[in-house]
Amino acid sequence: MRGVILFLLFSLPLTAASAQEEKNRVIILTDIEADPDDTQSLVRLFLYANQIDIKGIVATTSCWLTSNIHPESIEKVIAAYGKVQPNLIKHEAGFPDAETLSSLVKKGLPKYGMKGVGKGMDSEGSDWIIKVLEEDDDRPLWISTWGGVNTLAQALYKIKHTKKEKEAQKLISKLRVYTISDQDDSGIWIRNNFPDLFYIVSPGDHYESATWTGVNSYVKGIDNSSISNHWIAKNIQQDHGPLGAVYPDVAWGVEGDTPAFLSLITNGLNVAEHPEWGGWGGRYELYKPDFSKTKEGNSIVNIAPETRPIWTNAIDHYTPYIAKAYGRSVKPDTVSFTNDKVTLWRWRDDFQNDFASRMDWCTLSYEEANHPPVPVLSHPDHITVKSGQGFTLDAFESTDPDGDNISFLWFNYPEAGSYKKRIKVNGAENVHMAYFTAPEVKKKETAHFIVKVTDKAELPLTRYKRVIVTITPK
Repeated sequence: MRGVILFLLFSLPLTAASAQEEKNRVIILTDIEADPDDTQSLVRLFLYANQIDIKGIVATTSCWLTSNIHPESIEKVIAAYGKVQPNLIKHEAGFPDAETLSSLVKKGLPKYGMKGVGKGMDSEGSDWIIKVLEEDDDRPLWISTWGGVNTLAQALYKIKHTKKEKEAQKLISKLRVYTISDQDDSGIWIRNNFPDLFYIVSPGDHYESATWTGVNSYVKGIDNSSISNHWIAKNIQQDHGPLGAVYPDVAWGVEGDTPAFLSLITNGLNVAEHPEWGGWGGRYELYKPDFSKTKEGNSIVNIAPETRPIWTNAIDHYTPYIAKAYGRSVKPDTVSFTNDKVTLWRWRDDFQNDFASRMDWCTLSYEEANHPPVPVLSHPDHITVKSGQGFTLDAFESTDPDGDNISFLWFNYPEAGSYKKRIKVNGAENVHMAYFTAPEVKKKETAHFIVKVTDKAELPLTRYKRVIVTITPK
């Protein structure tokens, strides 16, 4: 065997594996009916309701829906979900019943932005956020914001004005916010007034500069069919039961709100607490954006400079792997991409196929449907090596629940670690065991390695394992 298999565990308070043992808690804020994409995203969300701990769904306003809310539209999707839930639990356990989800639907104020924040502006939604925060649960509470964020702003206002400082800090420290750009003027107010709040956003209202648009951007040079209207009709809308039937056609962009919860799904890649590591919802870094580069659009959102660091757009350099007809089954493409949106769309075919497979679960038996493979590492997910040392990463014990043949793809994700140069596989990258050589370093560095394990179904399903390698000087 070439190299040395290393099993030295690098001790960190949070490993990639342990971070995914618990379900992520989330409250959704949605301006549903401002755009059909909120309904689209709800359909997808409910198909992962067994993997994400949904704690609330709040109907809100936004700059596109300033004076009314539509909780009845949330209920319509829940009713459709209720009809397929008995079949979903044949495929995976833990899908809540429709009555449970209906009990979580709450109303925000039908007011725009900061007009709905302040004394006397409490709502069912803002009080619900506080109630969930006060539960005896140490897990972070994600606020997945698909429209305006003033319901959260009001909750924070009330916490600040009614709680003792230490208690308020404890509650706020549990919050994690991912908002789809700024769709009202309360987002910047929150960030200015709660400078320690964990907040992911592409600031401003000029959507072309936002990472989340990678979910539906047409990218020249790749196959975009998985976001085409034909693909959606075939794999989601038609012949997939009541939940597919309520999935609306695209009006502006398909599922523009979905990135706000994609990284909460358990898949072996996502680690929600580490946006800088990258995942299905994109990759983000913590810094204060240059306001001179923030484009102001024509909406009514108040755009202003950031006063503190936020989690925001990050750049990946990505070269896709493509299939070969003969010989080694994959090869690097001849085109590469470097921008922030690639941090999200690089996983797009994977999460679209995953969505389609779960839509099949709505109507098919377990034997008729496809299920994701189960990657298993032969070593810890954190190891330590010295400069110049060879090491082997192995996923030999990986399996597929349907007995499908599985493929492997190992690669270094340089942007996710501190060592930014790409570390290539020595030899084949498409086998269960990949051999690498640690680069020479002058100080301790980290490097992230990902294995994609994919079945060979018509719409292939993928799961991942992430290995974090600490490289120390000799």
